[in-house]
Amino acid sequence: MCHQCHKTNKSDIVFCLKCKKKRYCSECIAKWYPERTKKDIENACPFCCSNCNCSACLQADITAKVNIKESDEETHLRRSLYVLLNILPLLREIQEEAKTELDAEACIRGVQLTEEDITKSLLDEDDRIYCDNCKTSIVNFHRNCPNPDCAYDICLNCCRELRFRSIMGERTSDQIALSDKTDSSGVWEREKSNEIFSQWKSKVDGSIPCPPKELGGCASAMLSLRRIYEPNWVNELIKAAEELTANSHLPKIDFSEACHLCLTAIGNSNQHRNVRQAAFRNDNQDNLLYCPNAIDLLDEEFIHFQWHWRRGEPVIVRNTHAMGTGLSWEPMVMWRAFRNARKKLDEESFSVKAIDCLDWCEVEINIKQFFKGYLEGRSHRSGWPEMLKLKDWPPTKYFEECLPRHGAEFVAMLPFSDYTNPSSGLLNLATKLPVGSAKPDLGPKTYIAYGSEEELGRGDSVTKLHCDISDAVNILTHTSKVKYTTKQRAQLEKLKKEHEEEKDLKVLFESGNDASECMDFPGGTISSVPNSSPESSARLEADFMLTEQPLDVAHSGAVWDIFRREDVTKLTQYLQKHWKEFHHTKNDPVNSVTHPIHDQTFYLNEKHKKQLKDEFNVEPWTFEQYLGEAVFIPAGCPHQVRNRQSCIKVAVDFVSPENVQECIHLTEEFRLLPKLHRSKQDILEVKKLTLYGASVAIEEARNLMKKLPGSREESDRAYL
Repeated sequence: MCHQCHKTNKSDIVFCLKCKKKRYCSECIAKWYPERTKKDIENACPFCCSNCNCSACLQADITAKVNIKESDEETHLRRSLYVLLNILPLLREIQEEAKTELDAEACIRGVQLTEEDITKSLLDEDDRIYCDNCKTSIVNFHRNCPNPDCAYDICLNCCRELRFRSIMGERTSDQIALSDKTDSSGVWEREKSNEIFSQWKSKVDGSIPCPPKELGGCASAMLSLRRIYEPNWVNELIKAAEELTANSHLPKIDFSEACHLCLTAIGNSNQHRNVRQAAFRNDNQDNLLYCPNAIDLLDEEFIHFQWHWRRGEPVIVRNTHAMGTGLSWEPMVMWRAFRNARKKLDEESFSVKAIDCLDWCEVEINIKQFFKGYLEGRSHRSGWPEMLKLKDWPPTKYFEECLPRHGAEFVAMLPFSDYTNPSSGLLNLATKLPVGSAKPDLGPKTYIAYGSEEELGRGDSVTKLHCDISDAVNILTHTSKVKYTTKQRAQLEKLKKEHEEEKDLKVLFESGNDASECMDFPGGTISSVPNSSPESSARLEADFMLTEQPLDVAHSGAVWDIFRREDVTKLTQYLQKHWKEFHHTKNDPVNSVTHPIHDQTFYLNEKHKKQLKDEFNVEPWTFEQYLGEAVFIPAGCPHQVRNRQSCIKVAVDFVSPENVQECIHLTEEFRLLPKLHRSKQDILEVKKLTLYGASVAIEEARNLMKKLPGSREESDRAYL
């Protein structure tokens, strides 16, 4: 009997000589293991290689079999101290904010106060508490309405801004994080609720009344100061961290210095693949991206990675699939795994909602039909390629249930697991929350989408310019080449020409619009449908042949553009200047912007990027992502992606100690967005992660120092 299909009437059967138990029929080998020969199967069958994708094996829980290398105790100690050194500044900021509010409370009551004098909020372990005004998570001290029928909560930032506004008057009202929106011309407009908000002020003594009912409060009581954690806990964390790291330090960062290891690798025939030219800036110290092979990631490479990571540079890790078992990520394999898990999900899960990149609207499609289009392509009635995106399938909460083997395979493929492992990464602050505590949804998430080698001009399969809430790593696990005939390509070229003519007419009639009328926005992302550059059109025309034979398209899976943190201001200025020149859905011009980056509504094509370079001297890191490559994206780096093939990518977010301040900066930007904005709520709770990360690191460091004689004296090198 074939182990794969369980049929007994097959004549062409291959027996495994290794286990001498399993056998596979030739039909299943060709269909489900096309990369392997019969001889390969005979020497070691898929079951022996731990990559069998039969229905039973796809549902097997093999998490325990994934080989995650554990750090030795000395390395573990260095990691713990490294965490503390990086997050100490934020711990001090959190405590200073609390102290300032405690002093304000002392003025209100007219007596000296300590943290013990502040009432503790009664919360369950998995409760999350958010500011009812700005939607930011509350980490410890906050103000709460004592009215049991109200229970309005407000964060310390809003308390401070309310008092500041009351002192300075109406001129500063725009600084308060309230709902703003843009009208059709893109000009900022205050909501009517702001008129009500202007009546909400702190008292002369600094006390704050509960806001009016129109703002979610009751207006019947004064807000009381409350705390979430035990008194002085944060202060104790700071003292312990300072004591443990007294003899340690972080290496200084010289941003004017290029990486000598990367420069050396260029001229070394054995190492030149470890770097990739991703930019051509005049200040060329960071034009090269570090690009190691996953199988070579020893301690030296870890230090090299940290050198680049601390500078906020992306890193590309090649060959990550070599770290797994070789389990297939073919769409139909994933579909079978999902189908066999149908008892764990409702029947509606067989129909999914995808995004049509032509109009950015949701469409409902049977998941098997979606995967068929992934492999074979789909078209609109006009003949224009249909580009569909399936985001976060299956939902994170079902990922390990429906695809347990793929989940384990992904974790095994993750490079630099001390940072990226979603459950045990020593340098991943997201893993430090106590059992039972509500955790942020950081993945893994799958991103499955169709793609096209050349920019189509509209309807391209893109992820628009945006910033993630934290650090992220994205692995390209599967690609599929869509095949177009010469006839199909000729039809596409005809449609593209008509599209360009239509766009030119619109530009002619709208030429009276002055882009300088745009107001100065306080942020930065943009969305647009990319146009084909002359270079890409020329390449497309060069591919035309006088034959009806199918033509393969695409080599790499996706093209990434990642912008430097220090260029965000200029990028924003460019978008503020040119946003009216972008076209959005159905070739219509963009008519409003709330926040140029966090709106996730713009894509900069080759024309836009050249214009950005010419006018503002800003150039992103641009590179291609190939099968099996992991792209590390630092928090705070705006980025966009275009698929050149049908792609399956799997990504997980993580919170590295180096980038907690960037996460805080992003949280502050999200805080100022309108209340209904897609990026508004603080789902990461980075301050909470920092407190628990410090607590765990302190406990681990203390325990390890007891075990390792002389560790305190040697802790000068603990930052590595």
